[in-house]
Amino acid sequence: MKPKGDSKNKSYEPILPGTEDWPVVQLSKNRKQFIGEVVDTAVARLSAENNGKNNLRDEIENTMYLEQLRIKQNPWRVDPDDEYKFWSSIKDELVDLAGETNSRAKEEALIRKISSRYAHEIAGNFKKSRYKLAREIVKFGFARLLNATRVKRFGAFFRNEYTLRDKIQITGKTKLLRNLAKKGTVVMVPTHFSNLDSILIGWIIHVIGLPAFIYGAGLNLFNINILAYFMNSLGAYKVDRRKKNPIYLETLKTYSNLAIQKGAHSLFFPGGTRSRSGRIEDSLKLGLLGTAMEAQRAIFKEKPNGKAEKIFIVPVVINYNFVLEAPALINEYLQQKGQERYYSESDEYSSSYKMIKFLIKFFTKGSDISVSIGRGLDLMGNYVDEQGRSIDRQGRFINTRDYFTSNGEITIDKQREEEYTRHLSEVIVKEYHRINRVFASHLVAFVAFRIWRKRYPKLDLYEFLRLPEEDLSIDYETFKKAFKKCRKKVMKLKKKDQVNVAAHLKGKLDEVIKLGIDNVGMYHARRPLIMDKSNNIQTKDLNTLYYYHNRMDGYDLEKIV
Repeated sequence: MKPKGDSKNKSYEPILPGTEDWPVVQLSKNRKQFIGEVVDTAVARLSAENNGKNNLRDEIENTMYLEQLRIKQNPWRVDPDDEYKFWSSIKDELVDLAGETNSRAKEEALIRKISSRYAHEIAGNFKKSRYKLAREIVKFGFARLLNATRVKRFGAFFRNEYTLRDKIQITGKTKLLRNLAKKGTVVMVPTHFSNLDSILIGWIIHVIGLPAFIYGAGLNLFNINILAYFMNSLGAYKVDRRKKNPIYLETLKTYSNLAIQKGAHSLFFPGGTRSRSGRIEDSLKLGLLGTAMEAQRAIFKEKPNGKAEKIFIVPVVINYNFVLEAPALINEYLQQKGQERYYSESDEYSSSYKMIKFLIKFFTKGSDISVSIGRGLDLMGNYVDEQGRSIDRQGRFINTRDYFTSNGEITIDKQREEEYTRHLSEVIVKEYHRINRVFASHLVAFVAFRIWRKRYPKLDLYEFLRLPEEDLSIDYETFKKAFKKCRKKVMKLKKKDQVNVAAHLKGKLDEVIKLGIDNVGMYHARRPLIMDKSNNIQTKDLNTLYYYHNRMDGYDLEKIV
């Protein structure tokens, strides 16, 4: 289906015209029943995995200890008021079991009680009416901000001269994604850089005519009332990354697994959280990704006649010239680098007021966004065509059902599926780098940082980052020469289909450099890169420059500078 409408406001026909047919709507209608199914399945799996004497009790005790530690050391406003009371009651019930020898049934009942609490916390609360309202608010509010800041004259706030499509460029395999959503169930796996990502991807899904997706959003974001409203309305389920215990993780994975089995298109960030370093994710969390693998096997087993729907993985890369949270994220990364410690989520945008300021500042800067949609993959990491058929490296069509089969039967083989998931994650990472759309801002940050880093080879990273600003200056001609070499290398990589580039990167060299320096970290009070009156390149924040430099990691450009 071709886009309809004029070039400034083109959109796609919905692939499902009525919201009643959306899988996420069906899930919300049967929310209570679905949560019960999640709990039943999670408890059964936990019981099977802990079938030795006292194993379940040990699991409960460990969970209780970790949860009490979380409540004490890392509480959030979004946490229920009865947290302490609930876990105290679990402790009391465990004490009552201390002298019993045949307590398996009671232990399973405790597991069920804990899993049920988790499942109710995780479960999304999608409502059609709120979805439509939230969608229109996002569309209207963002577009109004965009017009007010781009046109810059009285009354522009109420104009329609610019639309979100003028600011947010959607590139890549949009048509393929739409076709796959008709053929089976799509699991979209974007990169994750900003708190804006969830709302942005939700808008993209609407624009290209797809039904609402369910998606995992960090529970910490529900501390922010305005974000909580939008995410609840747009299909989010909650993921609490403070909770590392097996009961929580099993409940979360079961929720994702069963939702995908029921045909709910899903979205989650496989990096697990926003990239603290600024790099494109190079190591993915396998837990939620593995739920898609389990769901595909279950679907094949349930429908042995060959009519089983396939699950498709679609990588997506989001490109920004600046990330509002960058200084806080890179500082957190540098503090944590090489250390294992209790996870603490940054709360630099911890209220609705701060988030509104965040959005206004974002749209008052004339900086574009690019969303690159990659080719669809099957669960084995093979590309698929528009009919959803899997194609191996030799260009042959293959049947993915065979990968789950032993002796003609669909079988459960956890080790086999873990290996498939690991391989799939590696393919996704390669696809991220391939569809990444290089901005001038990314490249100027990389070149400047590498020039300075090369000047101080004996300093380790932390010593280098503590250098005074007056020691860091590059004359323009030196910078221009290095930038030209890097751009040439990037263009060669593009010809090999190993990266993509924004159209502006092909412009005249001096203009591209100026555009990059003007845009990189343009919001930050301390600019990561500036050009002084003598045309020398300088920095006011080397840490943040390092963050933006890292965006070009993985392309071997270090050898060029």
